[in-house]
Amino acid sequence: MSGVTRRTVMAGGIALAGTPLMAHAVPGDAVVEARAGRFEGDRLDGGMLRFRGIRYGNAPRFRAPMPFATPGLRVPAHEFGPICPQGKGDQRASEDCLFLNIWTPGAVLAAKRPVMLYIHGGAYSNGSVTVPLNDGARLAAAEDVVVVTVNHRLNALGYLYLARLDPRFVDSGNLGQLDLILALQWVRDNIAAFGGDPSRVFLFGQSGGGAKIATLMGMPAAKGLFHSCATMSGQQVTASGPINATKRAQAYLAKLGVQEDNLQPLLDMPVEKLGDALDATDPILGGGVYFGPVLDMKWLTRHPFWPDANPQSLAIPMILGNTHDETRAFIDPGSTKVKGLTWDNIAARMAPELRMDLLPEWVVAQYRAHFPTDSVEQLFYRATTAGRSWPGQLLEADARAAAGAKATWVYQVDFQSPTRPERGAPHTMDIALAFGTLDAPGSFTGTGPAAQKLSAQVMGAFASLARTGRPAAKGLAPWTPYTLPHRATMLFDASSRVMNDPRKWERELWGRVPYIQPGS
Repeated sequence: MSGVTRRTVMAGGIALAGTPLMAHAVPGDAVVEARAGRFEGDRLDGGMLRFRGIRYGNAPRFRAPMPFATPGLRVPAHEFGPICPQGKGDQRASEDCLFLNIWTPGAVLAAKRPVMLYIHGGAYSNGSVTVPLNDGARLAAAEDVVVVTVNHRLNALGYLYLARLDPRFVDSGNLGQLDLILALQWVRDNIAAFGGDPSRVFLFGQSGGGAKIATLMGMPAAKGLFHSCATMSGQQVTASGPINATKRAQAYLAKLGVQEDNLQPLLDMPVEKLGDALDATDPILGGGVYFGPVLDMKWLTRHPFWPDANPQSLAIPMILGNTHDETRAFIDPGSTKVKGLTWDNIAARMAPELRMDLLPEWVVAQYRAHFPTDSVEQLFYRATTAGRSWPGQLLEADARAAAGAKATWVYQVDFQSPTRPERGAPHTMDIALAFGTLDAPGSFTGTGPAAQKLSAQVMGAFASLARTGRPAAKGLAPWTPYTLPHRATMLFDASSRVMNDPRKWERELWGRVPYIQPGS
């Protein structure tokens, strides 16, 4: 099959971030012969090839995934595969959810384009890549890369740790991670047929997706399957310990009504029934039971970034990022946490939102002295972002720098939402910037010239890291690596710039106490 040049694709208009999403395929041959099968996809406006719903494995319940291939058989790849059940009654959901999607400017073996594989957020319990925000067409076209997005097992199906209760489930607790490793193996073995270079695989993921990448960096089975990465508002300093993970499993089983000395009902009941206990109370942290990777000493044998950065990960070029107003995305301005905020009650309302055990009244006093013009709401979001969503990233970046890793870059999105100004620069804002899907539902960026310029810089920097091992983009200031004590940080904004240690005061304030990793 002949390839599609970058110029042709750009002429089709699909790389313009503000134009409508390409929802319609046009007639034309789009068949790729790969080791895993002959895949029949769609040729989109402008020549981009799209393949959706490619099965990369089978997922036996609470057991390790198995590879799947149909060599020589023609396989339709026109529609997304099912997403993992999430306890919401979604008709698109199935525990048979190991599917990936590919966008490529042209399926030519000689093209050897960098591969950019996206892992979705939603912690370890929710989310999927089947939403328009994660459409890979614009990124693939603008940067002449192959984009892959992946669904995998989540919540109890992916991370319920049963190994200490039943030896049949020795791999449980990290099944979602094993699914991702299987997807990476599929990419290694097949992506060349789609025009991709299996020696230049770049992972990027937001929130839980970033945490999954951080975990993969510490898993021996993932070694060599990817070569650079970017974690966007997502960290995993430590995994859950096996004893605490077992206590969580016991709480889940009790809510489900399953005896821990007989787990056969877990295999026999409908998958929908498994969702009935996802809201079990976490016996360690309170709130909903936590699902996430487990230090099982089989697949994960040490914490990803504690007591230091895993040596396995140090040679992998890595971007770490966050947004200026992370908590404005998930603490709603109209909620009871924010509505009616006063200087008298802010400390009490702020305390449950922190992952740092620091006297909240003292924290409020320090912030008021340092930011005297802040309103009570502004200060609430500033402090909860710094005390909840930022420290994990800081710990990971510092750990890499302390270990001598030279290929580390850090960013912060300061660009304020023009469409939702009350949200500032919230958690998830960088998804649209990285994909160019500025007009998709869920985007906070708007489609104006400033957003398009910034999106081009973010896409360009990520693709540059994938292509060359260093992030750079047209119009973007040279991005200085993150080292100690300078802590160079790219501030992505209408006029992006690099600043050393831009939040030094907050870093030193929160550095007085240990960070409490979720799920530990």
